[in-house]
Amino acid sequence: MQQGPWGTDPAADRPKLIASPNVIFVVVLLPGLILNWFWSFAFLPRVASGIIGFFAIFIAANIMAYAAREMVRANANVREPATAIATEWPFSVSRNPYYGGMVLLGIGIACFVNSIWVLILTPVLALALQKAVIEPEEAYLEQKFGETYLRYKARVRRWI
Repeated sequence: MQQGPWGTDPAADRPKLIASPNVIFVVVLLPGLILNWFWSFAFLPRVASGIIGFFAIFIAANIMAYAAREMVRANANVREPATAIATEWPFSVSRNPYYGGMVLLGIGIACFVNSIWVLILTPVLALALQKAVIEPEEAYLEQKFGETYLRYKARVRRWI
């Protein structure tokens, strides 16, 4: 593990996130659910929406669970100073499988409740995660792990 310029202050040894990913998820998609409550606009046939939504939510939840498990296994907790870079599956396919899972979860919710509003806001969720979470995390990991992270970054795509 390479030491960064943070010294011994553990509070400084973290990415400078603009907001929590979970807060971003709720803040971005909740307006879509509220809009859907007042002005429903379906985009899928009723039967298809439930089936597609269920499977998308199921896949998203599993991706997020595997990503969380790998982060724990690699001791790469985002709320603590990083001691390692998670690189095993699903991090061997995407540098941000948890956030990709969040976006898929948004799509799944949009399909399940058959809300065009939630679907429209899902790309906003991806952009918000990119700017407020992913870019600060990448800058932090690049500074903390240097060449090790740069090699991983060159090998694995940001999303998929």
